Amino acid sequence: MSVTVATILVDALYEIGVRQIFGVVGDALNPLTEALRRDKRIEWIGVRHEEGAALAAAGQAKLTGRLAVCCGTTGPGANHLVAGLYEARKDHAPVLAISGGVPAARRGTDYLQENNPDILFRDVAVYTQTVTSAEQAPAVIHQAIAQALAQSGVAHLNIPADIIGAKVSQAVPSLNTLQPPLELAPAAQSLDAAVELIDSAKSVAIFAGNGCRDAINDVLALAEKLQAPVMHTFKAKDMVAYDHPQWIGGVGLIGGAPGTDALHRAEVVLMLGTDYPYSEFLPTKSRIIQVDQRGFVLGRRAAVEVGITGSVAPTVRQLLERVTGKTDSAFLQQANAEREKWNATLDDNAEAKRHHKKIKPQRLARELGEHARHDAVFVVDTGVVTLWCGNWIRQRGHQRLLASFNNAAVGTSLGQANGIQSLDRERQVIVAVGDGGFTMLLGEFMTSVEHRLPVKVVVFNNRQWGLVHLEMEEAGLPAFEGAEFPNPDFAAFAVACGAAGFTARSPDQLEAGLTQLLAAPGPAVLNVFIDADELPSMPHIKMEQILRFGLAKVKESLIAMKGA
Repeated sequence: MSVTVATILVDALYEIGVRQIFGVVGDALNPLTEALRRDKRIEWIGVRHEEGAALAAAGQAKLTGRLAVCCGTTGPGANHLVAGLYEARKDHAPVLAISGGVPAARRGTDYLQENNPDILFRDVAVYTQTVTSAEQAPAVIHQAIAQALAQSGVAHLNIPADIIGAKVSQAVPSLNTLQPPLELAPAAQSLDAAVELIDSAKSVAIFAGNGCRDAINDVLALAEKLQAPVMHTFKAKDMVAYDHPQWIGGVGLIGGAPGTDALHRAEVVLMLGTDYPYSEFLPTKSRIIQVDQRGFVLGRRAAVEVGITGSVAPTVRQLLERVTGKTDSAFLQQANAEREKWNATLDDNAEAKRHHKKIKPQRLARELGEHARHDAVFVVDTGVVTLWCGNWIRQRGHQRLLASFNNAAVGTSLGQANGIQSLDRERQVIVAVGDGGFTMLLGEFMTSVEHRLPVKVVVFNNRQWGLVHLEMEEAGLPAFEGAEFPNPDFAAFAVACGAAGFTARSPDQLEAGLTQLLAAPGPAVLNVFIDADELPSMPHIKMEQILRFGLAKVKESLIAMKGA
């Protein structure tokens, strides 16, 4: 029996586990939305901007590792997807993007909204293809999904209106093969070299990335056997409770001095499932073993003595069986002692007694973490808010924390949160975003309201591009006028959208504001006026940087006095 290409696409997506599709309706997508309306098994979530659709799909895929789907219609609709799709590309999440296209008879004549989507999507996607006939569609749909899953990235299909609505007699084949990548076992020779190096070392440190997520219990068991402190990337922060004795903390600006120092002091560093990009924080004298199933990332951030192409789980299990346990815990004890001092500094910065006049962002982040449910999902935007939340939220081991980890894009948190919340409307999903980031895709809050997605938004309102301001001062420059701006009343905006809105302007209003926000039954916004002059705690800041900060402040004062 013949059915439309849209119908076989919907059937295939449902069979592999897709339950929502995000997009903006348009004439080129009419056959698809009609197929969804008739089928009723997959929820269509209409967004206010196609970038929001791509971000929602990226957020889902990043959280679950399963395929997520977004759509945009012909020309500008598809173009708007691209910025959001870079979230999936850079954070290695499987997303299928579907775009409409002009009919075949009109192509090549500069028709209304005509473009070349395969060229447009070539950088963001691991696979991009225009479907030129209904008969071609089943195989191409399968190929797109297969590559998105196998390569953990974006696949794009451009399906013109005359094709997606055309009849086809075959379904998408071999659905049972459409699965995420399986574990990759390490080579015996590389494993032998790693065991020998670990056994010969007096001190071992572990640097854990997101590739440890499915093997974290084994990683901690290995750390305990080796008396090794475990440091983590920002992306891996949520895998273990903050106070676990082996889980020392992060590295770099979203981390702290204890983790960075432990990596540099260790005789051997075991990098597990991480392609940490900030080489300046990685050790230069330690002997490094790096394990990653992506062989092409081995050794590109730091000099590696033993590179193991393989998944973390089977590699660590074999190391656990073969390495000799260590009894000297002095190295681990030193890392923990330094961790306690660092945590005391963070605690002091978050203490309410410091904050009798202005709301300090450290306290806001700490209180937000303390008020959140044990299984909440935090979606943190990019900017100085990343530093506040990355350093002051104390994760409990069952919560999740997502951000624009490798894309580092401002304004991406709300869109991602909408996608995550649509998976489970009962789970607490909290957005931590700066005022600049929130205004970028403000319309996506209406997506939350329309689809009854009870996302809770906390706006760290400092009336400026905080991180840009910080970077200017770090360079010794006074803040440029474009770094500061006025804002609307975000609480009033939320109420105007049909949601709940709250405001905290002083420290004594913060507790009540957070309580009201998290108790609201639907989407809600808490607009928090934070101290814009507060600086984050930065490990190993250099004297010349301090001098440049001071110089910038002097310049800002002179400009204010002169009025120019």
